[in-house]
Amino acid sequence: MQIRHVWLAAVAALALTLVAVPAEAATAKAVFSTDSDWGSGYQGRFTITNTGTSAISGWTVEFDLPAGSAVGTYWDALMTRSGDHYTFTNREYNGSLAPGAATTFGWVNSGPGKPVNCRLGGGPCDGATTSPSPSPSPSPSPSPSVSPSVSPSVSPSVSPSVSPSPSPGTGTPPPMSGALRTAPYVDMGAWPTPSLTAMASASGLKNFTLAFITASGCKAMWFNAYDPRQKWAKDQIDAIRAGGGDVKVSFGGATGIELAQACPDVNTLFAEYDAVVTAYDLKYIDLDIEGAAAAEPASIARRSQALARLQQAHPDLKISLTLPVLPTGLTSDGLNVVRSARDAGVRLDAVNVMAMDYYQSVDYGDAAVQAANSTFAQLKGLYPSLSDAQVWRMVGVTPMLGQNDDGRIYNQDDARQLVAFAKDRHLGLLAFWEMTRDRNACTGALFSCTNIPQSPYEFSKIFASYTG
Repeated sequence: MQIRHVWLAAVAALALTLVAVPAEAATAKAVFSTDSDWGSGYQGRFTITNTGTSAISGWTVEFDLPAGSAVGTYWDALMTRSGDHYTFTNREYNGSLAPGAATTFGWVNSGPGKPVNCRLGGGPCDGATTSPSPSPSPSPSPSPSVSPSVSPSVSPSVSPSVSPSPSPGTGTPPPMSGALRTAPYVDMGAWPTPSLTAMASASGLKNFTLAFITASGCKAMWFNAYDPRQKWAKDQIDAIRAGGGDVKVSFGGATGIELAQACPDVNTLFAEYDAVVTAYDLKYIDLDIEGAAAAEPASIARRSQALARLQQAHPDLKISLTLPVLPTGLTSDGLNVVRSARDAGVRLDAVNVMAMDYYQSVDYGDAAVQAANSTFAQLKGLYPSLSDAQVWRMVGVTPMLGQNDDGRIYNQDDARQLVAFAKDRHLGLLAFWEMTRDRNACTGALFSCTNIPQSPYEFSKIFASYTG
C-alpha cells in the first residue's frame, strides 16, 4: 500500500427506476434500473430475462448516452464503445438463460444521462429508458477507461472473470460482525521496528493492522525477513491484547508478492495462511491485493477458496479485503476479487478501499467520502439481500496521511471529515497509512514523514474518536 487512486461523486439517495424493454420476438426483455442516483451520476443496471419457452445462449444490449455522460466502472458484461454508443455482451458465466431465468450487468455512470435507443439482440427496445436529464453535470467524473492518471499497478479494464455467480441468491454469506473499527496500518518493516505499545500509549489507539506478510517462495514471511512460525513480534501483540486492544495481520501490499500468487494450489496456500493465524492466535486478517494480484484469475480463485477453507477451520476469523479504488469506485478487477470471495463462501468483515493518490485535482477529504459512497453502491449490487446498515458495515476507508505520492495533501480537516462521515454511516473500518509517519511529524522521505505541519500522532488522535 503506497500509491493509490481516485474519487467519485457522493451517493446521496437510493432511487429505483424500472423501465421494461421488449426484445425481438418477445422472447426476452431487458429492464433498466438505477440502484442509486446522486445527481451528477448514478449506478445503473440492466436485468435481462428470458420470457420465451426455449433457452437463450447469449445476449447483447446496446444503447446511447447523451453528451456529458459516460460509462465508468462496469461489471458482469463485456463492453465496447463507439462515441456515445455502448454495446454490452454477456460474460461466459451469464450468457445462457433457461426459460424464466434472468441475469444482470451494471455500471457506474458519470453524468446524469440515462440510456436511450436501447436494443436487445438486435431488436428495438421500445420504452427502454427514461428521458435523458435536461441538465448534464458540468464536471462529470472521467471514465476510468481513458484516465491517464491511474496508477499503473491497477488496470482499469475488465479482467477475466473468476467463476463468479450471475446473481447472488439467498445463500450469499453475510458479512462478519467485526470489532476493530479503527485499525491503522503499521509498517512492521520500518527500522527500528515500531513499538506497538509505545504507539498505543502515545496515540490513544488500541488496534493496529500489521503490514505485511509476503511470500518467499510459497512460504509466509514478514516482509521477506522473519518467519511468522517463529512468532516474531508476538510479545508486542500480547502486550496490545493485554491492554484491551488487538491486531489484524495484513498479507500482500504494493511491493510484496501475495501468497496466492506464489503458492501452486489451494492446499499449500491454506497451510501458509493457517500457519500465521495459528502462530498469533489471530481473530482478524487483511488481504491487501494490488497490481497483478488483483487481476490474475488463477490466484484470485485460489485465494478465495483458501480463505473459505481458512474460515471453516477458524469460524470466528474475520477477513477484510483491501483494494484499489478508481473515481467511480472499485475497479473491475477489485469487483471480481470481492465477487470471487463471495461466491467461494467467504464471509467478509470489510471491503477496505485505499482512498489515496488520486492523481487528480480534487479535494482529498471529499474524495475519500465519495469513494466510500461509491463502494457502498457497488457492494449493494453484490449483496442485494443485505440491508443498507449491513452494507455500510462492510465498507472500510484507508487514506494516506499528509502528502500523498502524487504530491497532493490529505490534512487534519480531511481526517475529521472522514471520521464524522463514518460516525453518521457507521462504517465497518477506518484505517490510514501509516502510524510511523504520524508519529514522526517530520518533513522528509514519504515512507517516514507526512510533510505537513502536525504534532506527533495528531491524525491518530482524530481517528481514535471513531468507535463504530
